Amino acid sequence: MGILQRINDPADLRALPVEDLPVVAAEIRELICTTLAKNGGHLASGLGVVELTIALHCVFDFLHDRLIFDVSHQCYPHKILTGRRDSFHTIRQRHGLAGYTNPAESPYDLFHFAHAGTAISTALGMAAAEDPDKDNGRKFVAVVGDASIATGVAFEALNHGGELQKDVLVILNDNEMSISKSVGAFSEYLSRVRAGSFYNELKETAHRFIQAIPMVGERIDHDLVDARDAVLSAIKPGYFFEALGPRYFGPVNGHDLKHLIAILSDMKRQKGFRLLHVITEKGHGHPDAIKDPIKWHGVSPKLAPSVPAPQEYVRQGTRNWSDVFADVAIARGQRDEALEVITAAMPDNTAVTRFKKVFPKRTYDVGICEQHAVAFAAGLAKAGKKPVCAIFSTFLQRAFDQVFHEVSLNNLPVVFCVDRAGVVGPDGATHNGSYDIAYMRTFPNIMVMAPRDASEFAAMFDLALDCGQAAAIRYPRAAAPDLAQEYPVRREMLAGLSETLCTGADAAVFALGHMVYPAMEAAEILAREGIHITVVNARFVRPMDTKTLGELCTRYQHVFTLEEHTIRGGFAAAALEECAMLGYGAERIRPIALPDALVPHGTRAELLVELRLDPTGIAQRIRETLLSKVAR
Repeated sequence: MGILQRINDPADLRALPVEDLPVVAAEIRELICTTLAKNGGHLASGLGVVELTIALHCVFDFLHDRLIFDVSHQCYPHKILTGRRDSFHTIRQRHGLAGYTNPAESPYDLFHFAHAGTAISTALGMAAAEDPDKDNGRKFVAVVGDASIATGVAFEALNHGGELQKDVLVILNDNEMSISKSVGAFSEYLSRVRAGSFYNELKETAHRFIQAIPMVGERIDHDLVDARDAVLSAIKPGYFFEALGPRYFGPVNGHDLKHLIAILSDMKRQKGFRLLHVITEKGHGHPDAIKDPIKWHGVSPKLAPSVPAPQEYVRQGTRNWSDVFADVAIARGQRDEALEVITAAMPDNTAVTRFKKVFPKRTYDVGICEQHAVAFAAGLAKAGKKPVCAIFSTFLQRAFDQVFHEVSLNNLPVVFCVDRAGVVGPDGATHNGSYDIAYMRTFPNIMVMAPRDASEFAAMFDLALDCGQAAAIRYPRAAAPDLAQEYPVRREMLAGLSETLCTGADAAVFALGHMVYPAMEAAEILAREGIHITVVNARFVRPMDTKTLGELCTRYQHVFTLEEHTIRGGFAAAALEECAMLGYGAERIRPIALPDALVPHGTRAELLVELRLDPTGIAQRIRETLLSKVAR
């Protein structure tokens, strides 16, 4: 039996001799690799922090102290060491462990976090809440990795922390990467810091030597600070951080367990706002992940699960929606020199990398800075360019203010390609794109639409770029149906114009985007039972085709709206508002949508079945409503 099998709690880890810890690290890596080969998940980031995580749990007791990961896809070794080893095989599976920290799983997890940049803020808030008159010795640690330090909110927290000087230790896990290669001047700065490691080690040695002088050491060290900084500020690698407030230490080797434990023990004895710069290798211990950390950042399952999962309903789809975006953007870019594409640290996942290969000078990756991405796009638009922001729905939420203030308020023609709109699958509640309709449709001067298939996306993309105002196109993490021959476009793509795909006498479905073809399949299921429904491809949330909606509400007792978005504030809510304002009979609207609840992790297919948003579930919902009417 391996050593890891004997660790059921960090207390067990702390009882081990230091000589055994490298074996624990190797066994953690083996467990992560074998599990993710089956389940898929974030591989390279977790492998890079194994030694750091072991050292943290050896030095601190995080039932008393506080630990926050940023971003928390680094937390796999932490989960294994905090009582979840035996259930680790369920990670990212339906009803299994989440792929991020989750307080519902363990008292060692404080927040259900997955977005970048907020660990310092939350740790600082918890530290500020401590009673200053009661020194209970509690320490607060924020592990900031995968380029999260470059987010705007992290800088805001460093600035505030420098003023408060609370007892918070920020650990900068510097692996030169976010999901893709880190970008920007700050990334270059960190490269220079890494190159200056000898100076930093010498500075820390001198600092400890001076403090150790009996009676006068601390006073001398304090008096020398100003003189030292004045002389060395031009060459001192950590000066940038210390200018913001935290006392800087490092950089140190993040894979030297003995040294990590020693320096973390020293950090624990100190007080105040501190930053320890730790150099790690993303994918450490896995040759392929080290060679290509972008490819191995997240891996797909390679082995079949023991129980076959349901397959998502996608008819004749061969490309995913992100690749459809790339194909369409490249084609438009070849005939439109004003088109420029922006992403926020997700060039590969959004397929912006493909556009960049063709148009490198018209592509911008701004790092994990969605607010800047949108404001930057507004500047491009003001200068006459045609900017397209390709950003995940869940991440675009972070730029809510810029979407309003810089884009909507100024009526600038920025196009938002809202990727991962709807249920995302194993990433779960933190990443589901459940709210983008609600936060986009409320602002003036923004058109909001969703295509039913690849051919319709191309038409919407051209409309968005040519309409003279801001526009958002939402699409899910899924294969894009390609049914142009089976269901040719029956009406031209004009703002606020829907299209009717089939007609029936019993009810109507006003379906949006990726839900259109499941609605068509549901209509076929019901037709075999003698129930005939009309299916309308709504296309637009704003402006909505109120003329067609009004005709449906006049003709049918039941008009079902269908969307892959939360029922609160989404497409159904928009339809109800329009009906109420125009007197169309809002009581006839029957919403079919994501629930007013956090949708957990699992595969897209099994979640859509659970939520009854697959063709069978949609047909069942319609059938139940119509039969309940007959029963009454």
